[in-house]
Amino acid sequence: MTEKRIPTPSVPAPDILRCAYMELVVTDLARSRDFYVDVLNLVVTAEDDDSIYLRSMEEFIHHNLVLRQGEQPAVAAFSYRVRSPQELDKAEAFYTELGCEVRRSKEGFVRGIGESVRVQDPLGFPLEFFYEVDHVERLAWRYDLYSPGALVRLDHFNQVFPDVPKAVAHMEDLGFRVTEDIQDDQGTTYAAWMRRKPTVHDTAMTGGAGPRMHHVAFATHEKHNILAICDKLGALRLSDRIERGPGRHGVSNAFYLYLRDPDGHRVEIYTQDYYTGDPDNPVVTWDVHDNQRRDWWGNPVVPSWYTEASTVLDLEGNPVPTTDRTDSSEMDVTIGADGFSYTRKGDDDSMPEWKQGEYKLGNQL
Repeated sequence: MTEKRIPTPSVPAPDILRCAYMELVVTDLARSRDFYVDVLNLVVTAEDDDSIYLRSMEEFIHHNLVLRQGEQPAVAAFSYRVRSPQELDKAEAFYTELGCEVRRSKEGFVRGIGESVRVQDPLGFPLEFFYEVDHVERLAWRYDLYSPGALVRLDHFNQVFPDVPKAVAHMEDLGFRVTEDIQDDQGTTYAAWMRRKPTVHDTAMTGGAGPRMHHVAFATHEKHNILAICDKLGALRLSDRIERGPGRHGVSNAFYLYLRDPDGHRVEIYTQDYYTGDPDNPVVTWDVHDNQRRDWWGNPVVPSWYTEASTVLDLEGNPVPTTDRTDSSEMDVTIGADGFSYTRKGDDDSMPEWKQGEYKLGNQL
């Protein structure tokens, strides 16, 4: 059952432009550097003994990803850029009225970022808002530096929270708009995609025990870039980093690949979703029983994709406790206790016998 919604503040929300960077805590900085720099070819803007600042090929702000050495893998910040310095006053007032812990730093909390506001939002997530940032060389025209699988932009975050409607209502108060969601005929919402920039999402809320971070996503130019990453992982004998895909989503219509970094943080490689910037852009709602919602080709979703996610930290650096989901689980209603399954409500006999073993784990065993 949906809990009481978070009150809407009387003050205006900050004007958010886009998701800008994520700060990840990793347990072995050198090993993580190998993965993000040597395998995925993100560009090093700066580094020291404790942190590495990385950006994608088309980025002009200082970084899209911070890797920080720590004892336990976690997420320290989901960071958004706002339209002007004055929006920081709005962010501070917005979350102060909600009774959240709010911190403001004139110097910023990480290298390359100026005055910033960090909050632990009412959902439990650590958010950052900033405008001032160091500019760096945009490498869009440096084709001599491009790899076959070049990551060109930070595209979105994905967050896990037990009560999706409650989370969505709060994000709408913050100025986000829903583009797609997954529901059933009982009105249960399993996930929702929300945007500030005119794409399918800057973040999404996935139903599950939370608050946790499901994934951070980087975009490539085309599908073949994702295939090149798969080939590279195979050549390096790192195919076990591939959790799911490559494939095409029904939701978002994008081509995708999900990887797990050395600490288990999930990274999506993503390309070719669609424009959503018109004020009357229609919301697309998917039936949770439509087997093509998560993969347009009907391929199964591995259970780990539904159950595993990264811990998030409060502003003191402590793990935020999670709350279990009480509404129906998407995994339970579409996979079931016997493992991978094919779901298309009202069409139970549609799968050919020769294909059933691919989806039913019991048949495989």
